[in-house]
Amino acid sequence: MMTHRDALEVLAAHRRDQVVVTTMGSVALWPQLSDSPLDFHYLPSSMGQGVPLGLGLCLSQPGRGVVVLTGDGGLLMNLGCLVTAAQFTILLYILLIDNGLYEVTGGQAVPNAGRTNFAALARGAGIARVHECATRDEWHAAAGESLSGSGPVFVWLKVEGEIGKPTPVAPRPMAEQIVRLRGALGV
Repeated sequence: MMTHRDALEVLAAHRRDQVVVTTMGSVALWPQLSDSPLDFHYLPSSMGQGVPLGLGLCLSQPGRGVVVLTGDGGLLMNLGCLVTAAQFTILLYILLIDNGLYEVTGGQAVPNAGRTNFAALARGAGIARVHECATRDEWHAAAGESLSGSGPVFVWLKVEGEIGKPTPVAPRPMAEQIVRLRGALGV
């Protein structure tokens, strides 16, 4: 099984000029791999809002791809975002980091961990391009195709959970991130 870091290293190797929106545990790791103005570290007070943020960016920036890193717990809190995203032909790439845990809030098990079929949920929501990867090699082989072309695309990345991780802190304050991203997008 791959680690969370493995999954993000593969993304870093295959990323193009897409915006990358990180949430929860990915916020702690992604800045070690990328410091682009197109990186946006989203740590709201409510989980599950990364995909809607990415969808909004896609709709406001046609032609600009957006990769959203979300967790299994966060996605379960807002499954409706998959149905909403599936209505559009957009360059939205949803990468689900499934570790079976609410990792950064204390390591509690996500309800039905290991039994929820996220690929079936994405397909059932209307997303046609769905990939499942449980190892770094599988993800590396699928990443080029997964992160290109029209979407939305849903990639279910099964990673090892880690208990005892602290809640991450974004590398920059939200206001500074917004200014950087707007500048990179020319808005």
